[in-house]
Amino acid sequence: MTSQNDTYTLANGTKIPVIGFGTWQSADGDVAYQAVRWALKAGYRHIDTAAAYGNEESVGRAIKDSGINREDLFVTTKLWNDAHSFEAAQKALDLSLQKLGLDYVDLYLIHWPNPAAIKAQGQNAWEKANAETWRAFEAAYEAGKAKAIGVSNFQIHHLESLAKTQKIAPMVNQNFLNPSDTQDELVAYDKAHDIVSEAYSPLGTGRLVDLPQVATIAEKYHKSVPQVLIRWSLEKGFLPLPKSTHENYIKANLDVFDFALTNDEVSELDSLAGVGGTHTNADTANF
Repeated sequence: MTSQNDTYTLANGTKIPVIGFGTWQSADGDVAYQAVRWALKAGYRHIDTAAAYGNEESVGRAIKDSGINREDLFVTTKLWNDAHSFEAAQKALDLSLQKLGLDYVDLYLIHWPNPAAIKAQGQNAWEKANAETWRAFEAAYEAGKAKAIGVSNFQIHHLESLAKTQKIAPMVNQNFLNPSDTQDELVAYDKAHDIVSEAYSPLGTGRLVDLPQVATIAEKYHKSVPQVLIRWSLEKGFLPLPKSTHENYIKANLDVFDFALTNDEVSELDSLAGVGGTHTNADTANF
C-alpha cells in the first residue's frame, strides 16, 4: 500500500479504500460534523458510521457540505441490535439513509451477531434472527440501496451459521484487530472466504500508544506510534478505521504511506498480544 487512493476489491468487484475514517464516540452535532469535514479535507474517502453511534445526521451533513461527488466517496453504516428481523432491518436501513441524506450506502453491516435481546429468546435464537436479517440485507443489495453488504464482530461460528441460508456471502467482517488481538484464525477464515477484514480500534483503544516496543519502531521511521500501528494494519492486509476528533491527528493518521514495516517488525508487534485487551465475546456481551 503506497497511497491513500489504493483500494481493496470486495468479492463483488466493488473497490473500497484501504483506510477509512471511524466516527465511533464522535458526538452528534458539531463534533462529528467537523471531524468528518476535516477527514474529507485531509483526503479520506471512506467514512464509517453506525446507527448506534447516533451521529448519522451529522456525518451526512458533513458529506453534503464537502462538495465531493457522491461516487468518489465510500460510506459505511451499520444495523443496530434492535432491528434483527427482515422487516425491521429494511426499515432501519431506510431510516439510516434518510439521516445520512443518501440514496444508498456503499457498505451495510450487521453490527453484532448475538444481541442480548436475541439471547433472551432462547438458545441459538441468534441464528434465525441473523438469517432473517441477512435476507433483508440481500434484498437491499439487489435493490441498490447497499452496494456491498457485510458483518461486524462476527466470529467463525457466526459466519458458518449464516452460510447455511445466505445467497450472497458477506463481503466484509469488521472486528477488533490490532497488535493486542490479531484474531489469526478468524482472519484466516475471512481471507479463505474472500471477506475483507476491517480493523476498528487499530490503536487498541489507546492502550498500545505508550509501549516502548512501538515507540522504538516509530522513532526509526520518524513517525508517531499511531502511524506505526495503522501501518501494521495495512501490512497485515486489514482495512484500518482510525478515529479522532482533532484535526492534526486526523491528518496524521492518514500519513502512513511513505514507509513500510519489515516482516520482523510486524512479527514484533504481533507479539504484543493481550497487552491492549482482547475482542469482546459476541456471545456473552450485553449488547
